[in-house]
Amino acid sequence: MDGFLFNAIVYILAAIVCVPIAKRLGMGSVLGYLIAGILVGPYGFEFIQDESQGQDIMHSTEFGVVMMLFLIGLELEPKNLWKMRDLILKVGLSQVLVTSGLIFGLGLMLGIDWRISLAAALSMALSSTAIVLQSLKEKNQMDSPTGKMSFGVLLLQDIAVIPILAILPLLAVVSSEASGAGHDSFLGNQPGWMQTVLIFAAIGLVVLLGRFGFGPLLNWVSKTKLRELFTASALLIVVGIAFLMELVGLSPALGTFLAGVILANSPYKHALESDLDPFKGLLLGLFFMAVGATINFDLIFSDALSVFSLTLGVILIKALVLGIIGKTRKLSLGDNLRFSIGLAQVSEFSFVTYAFALQLGILETTNSGILMAITALSMTFTPIFSLILDKIIFPILEKKSAKPKREADEIEEKNSVILVGFSHFGSTMGRFLRANGIEATVLDYDPDRVDFLRKMGFKVYFGDATRLDLLHSAGADHAKILISAIRSTETNKKLVELCQENFPHLEVMIRAKNRYEAFELMEMGVENIFREHLDTSIRMGQEALQKLGFRAHTVQRLAAQFRKYDEDSLKVLVKFRSNETEYISKIRKQIEIQESLLSGELSRKFSMNDSAWDSEQLKEESQ
Repeated sequence: MDGFLFNAIVYILAAIVCVPIAKRLGMGSVLGYLIAGILVGPYGFEFIQDESQGQDIMHSTEFGVVMMLFLIGLELEPKNLWKMRDLILKVGLSQVLVTSGLIFGLGLMLGIDWRISLAAALSMALSSTAIVLQSLKEKNQMDSPTGKMSFGVLLLQDIAVIPILAILPLLAVVSSEASGAGHDSFLGNQPGWMQTVLIFAAIGLVVLLGRFGFGPLLNWVSKTKLRELFTASALLIVVGIAFLMELVGLSPALGTFLAGVILANSPYKHALESDLDPFKGLLLGLFFMAVGATINFDLIFSDALSVFSLTLGVILIKALVLGIIGKTRKLSLGDNLRFSIGLAQVSEFSFVTYAFALQLGILETTNSGILMAITALSMTFTPIFSLILDKIIFPILEKKSAKPKREADEIEEKNSVILVGFSHFGSTMGRFLRANGIEATVLDYDPDRVDFLRKMGFKVYFGDATRLDLLHSAGADHAKILISAIRSTETNKKLVELCQENFPHLEVMIRAKNRYEAFELMEMGVENIFREHLDTSIRMGQEALQKLGFRAHTVQRLAAQFRKYDEDSLKVLVKFRSNETEYISKIRKQIEIQESLLSGELSRKFSMNDSAWDSEQLKEESQ
């Protein structure tokens, strides 16, 4: 059975099954999509009967990559590109040039024709924008040193596609085989120099349309106030540019990327992003599945040693070049490993350059098949290598870099308050207590922080507060309050159990990250729980209300009532936290009750003295 609808059902169902399993196992969504494609493809369970069907689907789902590049372009205002010029030129350009040179040299050493070697080297120097950005976003590493370096390299590579596609026609071999290729694009019947000229002409047309055509179109459509028409216009821009690029034999993703950069300063930037993002996510996932489905295992296993050796060789070359660049940019060992391994695969753009080179007669069908297999395998290996890094390599490195255990300090004082944890949260609380004449015995388990705080004049003792002997030494037998200002849920729970068993007289006050952690502590019998973002969120809301004209005393009363209602609601919701249906029902009910009570508070006739808290009003009345 075949057909578009059947294939669509197979791909979507495979994604729904495989991707959540891959995510749960820590492998990431990209590897889940690739595995799903392999399973349903012609070399798996054969739901897709032959490789040509997979190729057709991959060609269709390339729009996921096209839209992703358009959206990336929208985020890159030209002024921001100029700010990143050091990262783009020095890091990105070095990577592309050095990697291309090494792979080109390797091809010549293997006796491969220099034209084929150069075409393959230029293609393989590129890394997968889709895989790398998806992985960085899933791990929340976009703003990390690894994320910034990776983004700079990917950006240069996306730009480098322009000269690469312009160079390929100049490498075209005029032969009977090439002339018989009979490609349908307009470039197919042109001499090499004319193809290069037409490539730059097409790019120039995209630039002109972006500057002078798309803005008036979107402005005209937006006046209709029909969102579906605006979405259609956004799709028209993407599909239209893709068609223009294909017409002249160029990469559609390249053209849409340029259009996105040009529209980055457009007032419609955010509307375009929100309308196209859902299409991008779905099609990008299907693209990865199509890549998995088109991996030709017959070709791979017919000469498995050569294919796998070449794949690992390319990955190794790219990783070494990236690693050296990362070292020169002073990345830490962990960040450098993430950077070099993360970008060591070959790009989805390479499928486009192989097809273009095949059309021009630079590559033969066999060469193209091997290069596509190497590319697909490298894309498959990268998430696996990243998983090995996260689960095996980094834990080993952390153990090796761990400092020798330090003995707990001798504690010389006994106070009524013991404060555990003296980072930003704990140090603020400690300073507040000391400013009001209350000295606390401060414990912290980070030796570097303890030494640093001592240099600043704070009396902090090093030690693990979950050790019973240390709590005895800190005076827990006679103290009145123990305050835990640490973030670790497990450590807090151990501390609570220890105090409940050995120091039942201690009033325990615990910091919680969120309401779910608060539920766990409540179930243990802890009464004094302080969610770390609750007060800050309410205080910001208070400031917003005052700026909107509410009286300060009124706002203070409303904030106190909101805090009380929210804490009371936790005592109700904790009973239903294991039953999702009941929990959702109860939380909706609690929100309604809370808003109703607060509306009642707001409608009360406040005292005329409410204005006494507003200094600006007092100033006006005194004039």
